[in-house]
Amino acid sequence: MKRADDYEQRRQHLANLTDEELEKRFWDLAEKVVDPLLELGKKNTTPAVERSILLRMGFSSIEVKPIIEGVMNKGLMPKGAGNVVWRLSKKLGISVREAGVALSEGKHWDEVDSLF
Repeated sequence: MKRADDYEQRRQHLANLTDEELEKRFWDLAEKVVDPLLELGKKNTTPAVERSILLRMGFSSIEVKPIIEGVMNKGLMPKGAGNVVWRLSKKLGISVREAGVALSEGKHWDEVDSLF
């Protein structure tokens, strides 16, 4: 079976563009594709995503579970669990690690409310 090649027809609107114009068009189109994904990522998250972020911040899965549960209970999931830990560390003047461990032990949750 021979493929019907319509390449020449499909490229007509691009034929007169310079390399610079083609590159600009490529990046403009790439942004159109990626922008909605970035917007979704900024507005939506899941416990699994937040768990992954905390793990990458150096917390163990045992430490992560109560932090995620606390963030969900406080209704702060849209803010991000990592963001909660980071902001708490800044407010208390302690390391991110210390703030996360304290949250996993049930400490400082009353102060989390005032972070946002």
